[in-house]
Amino acid sequence: MQNPIRIGIAGYGNLGRGVERAIHKNPDLQLVGIFTRRAPETVAPCFADTAVFHMDDLNDFQDKVDVLILCGGSKDDLPKQGPALAGLFNIVDSFDTHARIPEYYASVDAPATANQKTAMISIGWDPGMFSINRLFGEALLPDGETYTFWGKGLSQGHSDAIRRVEGVKAGVQYTIPSTDAIEQVRSGARPVLGTKDKHTRECYVVLKEGADAKAVEQAIVTMPDYFADYDTTVNFIDEATLAQDHQSMPHGGFVIRSGNTSDEQSQVIEFALKLDSNPEFTASILVAYARACYRMNQMQQYGAKTAFDVAPGLLSSKSPEQLRKEIL
Repeated sequence: MQNPIRIGIAGYGNLGRGVERAIHKNPDLQLVGIFTRRAPETVAPCFADTAVFHMDDLNDFQDKVDVLILCGGSKDDLPKQGPALAGLFNIVDSFDTHARIPEYYASVDAPATANQKTAMISIGWDPGMFSINRLFGEALLPDGETYTFWGKGLSQGHSDAIRRVEGVKAGVQYTIPSTDAIEQVRSGARPVLGTKDKHTRECYVVLKEGADAKAVEQAIVTMPDYFADYDTTVNFIDEATLAQDHQSMPHGGFVIRSGNTSDEQSQVIEFALKLDSNPEFTASILVAYARACYRMNQMQQYGAKTAFDVAPGLLSSKSPEQLRKEIL
């Protein structure tokens, strides 16, 4: 057996814990350790043999980590960490602010290319798996329309954005798709659907003591890239209710392409996910793409990459010969 691919985890929230668990399900990968901004002795990993280091120690591990998986948030963490670390490590992240992917790509591409590193950005299920299925839909049914629906589920990125609003102590956000809109698309029709026609967003927020509820609500509902384009409801609750009713992290969604191959024949392509744990599934995707990231770096494919740049076979622990024999 070849030497295992050595993985580091940068950041240890829900996503970082999911990555730790996912690595344990992949025998060809080896977890070097967790890197955290907290005091390492205060972190309790999922497995007793997992090492924990401070983020400041990362420089000492450049020759000991093959791929660093960044598990920070897209709003504030990754825009700083991605460019800073892409010149030191091969990295994989889940940057998911769709409107800012081009500028984030450019900010990571320059240091990665200059230092012969591979930086896999915006990996997850959307962007990521859903992106690939949108591409398939457009390529296979050029005469058609693509529709993406998220939820019902808890969004990690939007929840993180809420928690960073001044005056918010804790909070979560749920994305709720329109069932009427989904059924219209599944029927083969091509409805014209605006952003507000497809989804609503519901937020549950615990305020810090003395915080202005109206100011917090306005900051959330007007937040660009996250809430401003949606019908958003903000509900204020106490910590006990948050702990009791909002700790699970389900999610899911659909990518549907409705089109015609001729005037007489309509076709519908649908890809769907139903997830008990959004962060654990996202983590499983990051871990598979870490394997591909390492292999692409070995093939001297440097710079920033997205899911569009990765041949599917590179995600698998199996050899090309096995893949052709077993699942082709």
